[in-house]
Amino acid sequence: MTKAHVYKRDHVNTDEIIPARYLNTDDEAELAKHCLEDLDPELVKKLQPGDVIVAGEDFGCGSSREHAVWAIRGARVQAVIAKSFARIFYRNAINCGFYPIESADAIDKIDDGDDVEIDFESGTIHDKTNGEEIPFQPLPDFALEILQDGGLLDHITKKAK
Repeated sequence: MTKAHVYKRDHVNTDEIIPARYLNTDDEAELAKHCLEDLDPELVKKLQPGDVIVAGEDFGCGSSREHAVWAIRGARVQAVIAKSFARIFYRNAINCGFYPIESADAIDKIDDGDDVEIDFESGTIHDKTNGEEIPFQPLPDFALEILQDGGLLDHITKKAK
């Protein structure tokens, strides 16, 4: 079961995703312990591998720290579904091998705790709790290739061989 953790607000910033006081490490497991703790101190206790985070507009605004993506990925979140992303967070996510899903409708159709299933290929989120089918635009092939290679650095290394 993939559980949705929904934050019905816009502008969740990188300091809320991983507070600056934890930027002294790049260890994803350590960063994961503090993922979104200032916004939701209980999230890390509730998260199960493969869960998703759902939010409003401009997710990941603020500083350009990769730590925000690393904290979410380290918490074994499958994807963040947002109405929109700050461009730097969006690109950092792809570069770090993490799938950001932009969906204008998800925030209004998915409730906290809903069981969701994502079909990345067709661009569909199926909310198994309420029966909603929510479309999104899948990432283009070049971005999928970067994700499949584990991120931009691994992708470049693979291409250089």
